[in-house]
Amino acid sequence: MSTSDSNYLIQQLLRNNLTRAELDEFLAGLHDEDAVRAYSEVLQTFFTALLNQHDYQTEPDPQTE
Repeated sequence: MSTSDSNYLIQQLLRNNLTRAELDEFLAGLHDEDAVRAYSEVLQTFFTALLNQHDYQTEPDPQTE
């Protein structure tokens, strides 16, 4: 499974848009070392981006509310 296939499946999973066939493909990938490695890299990138996005959001100033 290519990284782009893994990326697509993870994106569909995170959006809750996996078809039955995609879910089967994703689950089959959990038994493949290379696919698991690709899933891990994609998920790490995704969650790092989420953390960075959270870090850059400014919190509202309680004095201005």
